[in-house]
Amino acid sequence: MKIDDAAAHLEALGNPTRLKIYRTLVRAGHAGMPVGRLQERLKIPASTLSHHVKALVAVGLISQVREGTTLVCHAEYDTMRSLVGFLVAECCADEAGCKEARPAA
Repeated sequence: MKIDDAAAHLEALGNPTRLKIYRTLVRAGHAGMPVGRLQERLKIPASTLSHHVKALVAVGLISQVREGTTLVCHAEYDTMRSLVGFLVAECCADEAGCKEARPAA
């Protein structure tokens, strides 16, 4: 992952409402969650939800799929894994003998 992409993902998740939306979708699993149910669960106005979902879609953290008349949001798990991997990839890289969070060779 490029540093600019990681920064964009982290910036999007730096907003408390967007972080709540994202965590709710991650918890929902691969089935995702309809926008209406997401709105009910988080108790936020539709316009606010739409604004924040758009920001998360723009950076690739979530996607939306229309199923009939329902719009379903899905967490993009590959993007999440890439971001987490980017954050821990060089953990303790400059510390001799450190085994924290680095996979065994």
